[in-house]
Amino acid sequence: MTTPGYSRTQIALHWIVAALISAQYLFKDAISEAWTAYVQGQSFAFDPLILAHVTGGIIILALVLWRIVLRFSRGAPPLPEKEHPALKLAAKAVHVVFYLVLIGLSVSGGLAWFADVRVAANLHNVLKVVLLALIVVHVGAVVFHQLILKTAIMQRMLRPSV
Repeated sequence: MTTPGYSRTQIALHWIVAALISAQYLFKDAISEAWTAYVQGQSFAFDPLILAHVTGGIIILALVLWRIVLRFSRGAPPLPEKEHPALKLAAKAVHVVFYLVLIGLSVSGGLAWFADVRVAANLHNVLKVVLLALIVVHVGAVVFHQLILKTAIMQRMLRPSV
């Protein structure tokens, strides 16, 4: 389903999730240190940043699921008409992988932290790197569209459609 542009809610969710992801990376040291101590059989002190990381993951999961519901119910604007089919396919693939990775990060982090599933902890670490790569590709694609293709695609995430 397509729509002329993203809604205010879709845009807000995009930027809120982006900010939360940034916070997860910036303030991950406390939970990393606590996990390392736990795995080594050591105790660790409560740190509000641990709670913030866990809560952030839960909130990200809820917001991503909301974004997916909106994507299916409201749709998304079409990609630029003159864009090469390979770029259109890449854009769709990256968005699907973004959703899967964000869901996978939240679920694997929860399974590791709350259920002591070590495989989930390992998956969480792999997915963190995959997410960083996706972010680089995503931001690079926006810059490429703005500066090289001159499609002004960034406007879709800045100005809601009516």
